[in-house]
Amino acid sequence: MAGTTAGATLLEPLRARLLAEINATVHGADLHLERYDRPAGDPGLFGPDSVVWRVHGHPAGMLVGGFAALLLQSLHPLAMAAVSAHSDFRTDPTGRLHRTARFVTTTTLGSTAAAEEAIAAVRRIHPRVRGLAPDGRPYRADDPALLTWVHTAEVRCFLAGHQTFAATPLSPAECDRYLAEVTRVAERLGATGVPSSRAAVARYLARLRPELRVTPPALEVLGLLRRFGRSRRERLAVRLLTNAALGLLPPWARAELGVRRPWPVRACWDRPLARTGGRILVWACGPSQIRRAAHARATAAAD
Repeated sequence: MAGTTAGATLLEPLRARLLAEINATVHGADLHLERYDRPAGDPGLFGPDSVVWRVHGHPAGMLVGGFAALLLQSLHPLAMAAVSAHSDFRTDPTGRLHRTARFVTTTTLGSTAAAEEAIAAVRRIHPRVRGLAPDGRPYRADDPALLTWVHTAEVRCFLAGHQTFAATPLSPAECDRYLAEVTRVAERLGATGVPSSRAAVARYLARLRPELRVTPPALEVLGLLRRFGRSRRERLAVRLLTNAALGLLPPWARAELGVRRPWPVRACWDRPLARTGGRILVWACGPSQIRRAAHARATAAAD
C-alpha cells in the first residue's frame, strides 16, 4: 500500500502536466469555472444522473468521437459549404476546437443560465451564416434540416466513441436514453424532427445517404486533422486519434473520404493504440475541475 501511494505521488507531476496540456489544447487557457460552480442546486439542462453526463464525461470517447463527427458532418455539401465560407477552421483550428469543446461542455455541465446563454449566442450568429454552395444551392446555418444533420452526426459519433473506449459501455436502453436526452440542445438550437433513438438515427442516416458526398473542403478537414498539432507529440497524438476516429465512421463514409485502412489495421492497430492513449487521457484528466464544480453545484442544497 505504501509503495502504491509513493508511486502515485511520484506520478502526480506527470499527471498534472498532461492535464494542463489537455486543457490548453481542448479548452484554452481559462476553464471559466463560473459557468459550472453556481448557483447551488441547479442541475443544468441534464444533471448528474443523466446519460449525457456519462457519455460526455469520457475524454477519450469524446475526443475520438468528436474527430469522427467532424468528418461525418463534412460529407453534407451544404453544411460544408457554410463551414468553408464562414469558419476560420483553416487559419485557427485550435480556436475552432476550443469553441466547439466549450459549447459542448457548457451545455452538458454548465448551469441552466450558462447553457441557455451558450445556445443563444450560437442562435445569434446563425442568421448571418448564409450563401450559395458551389453547386448553386442556397444554404443558411439556421436551417432546421442542417441543424438536425449537424446534431445527429455529432451525437452518433460521440455515442460510438463512448461505446468503443469506455470501460463499461452503455446498454441498448441507455444508448436510446442518451439520444433522447441530448435532443434538448438540438431543439433549443432550432433543429426539428431530431432522431431520438438508435433506430431513428439509422433511419435518418439511410434517408440522407443519397445527399451525402465528399467535396474538396471535406478533404481539407481530413487533411487538417492529420496535420493538427502545435508540437510533434501533439501531432502524433492527434494522428492516432484521427485514425481511430476513421474506424468509428460508417463504411460508406470512409469510402467517400477515400480512406483505405483495412479492417485488420483498424481493429489490431488503430483501436488498441487509441485505447492505450485513451486510458492515459482518463488517468490524466481524472474527475476534471469542471466536472467537480458542476457536480458540487448540481447536488448542493439550493440557496
